[in-house]
Amino acid sequence: MDKQRILILGGTAEARELAGRLAQRGDLEVTLSLAGRTLDPAPQPVPVRTGGFGGVQGLAGYLADNRIDLLIDATHPFARQISANAERAAERTATAMIRLQRAGWQPVAGDRWTPVASLPDAVAALGAEPRRVFLAIGRQEAHHFNAAPQHAYLVRSVDPLDPPLTVPAVDYVLARGPFAEADEVALLRDHRIDVVVSKNSGGAATYAKIAAARTLGLPVIMVERTGSGHVPTAQTIDEALAMIGHVASGGRKRGV
Repeated sequence: MDKQRILILGGTAEARELAGRLAQRGDLEVTLSLAGRTLDPAPQPVPVRTGGFGGVQGLAGYLADNRIDLLIDATHPFARQISANAERAAERTATAMIRLQRAGWQPVAGDRWTPVASLPDAVAALGAEPRRVFLAIGRQEAHHFNAAPQHAYLVRSVDPLDPPLTVPAVDYVLARGPFAEADEVALLRDHRIDVVVSKNSGGAATYAKIAAARTLGLPVIMVERTGSGHVPTAQTIDEALAMIGHVASGGRKRGV
């Protein structure tokens, strides 16, 4: 019996954990795809493919050429372009697809969130008056805040921004989560932060900044998620494994 071939679009801790769980099974052949944007990625438990596919057409070609039975989108909740490309490529090749996406954070008592739909909206929500802003959004889209040079920024990312921001007042912190709440409180206090800008990524690894803002009574401009809702979605590893088991037991023919 042929092994079921699975391609995981990764880059998250959940993708790595899922790959590790699937690697223990003898009836599956698993490949993990990484975009290659992180300079020093963590070791992975299955064979890794690094780099982009070349849009929908390139990914569809990969799915067909490698006879992939199941495509799993386990990218970051805000990796919108690759998720959209994956959905279209799976449809084009009749490849089964599921999404593994951790649940988003929910506000609790004491939180002062301003929800926005996009990073340009977050820039606008900062207002005209100068503020000291903690940008905890990664490095790919920090450039949006060049449009508001009146603010002073503290930018945290895993890798350096390239190019750096053009605003006159900016400090950089290079760090990889998870972060402790006490350390986040100290960071916000030391830099006299007035407001936090965050994406609603969900998960525990970076939630401490949200808890720290609540502790200090600071407002958070929260960029909320968007999604098509057309792909079956699991919020946990166990849910994803159950979905994968259903696909594997169905004996679906490979898309071409």
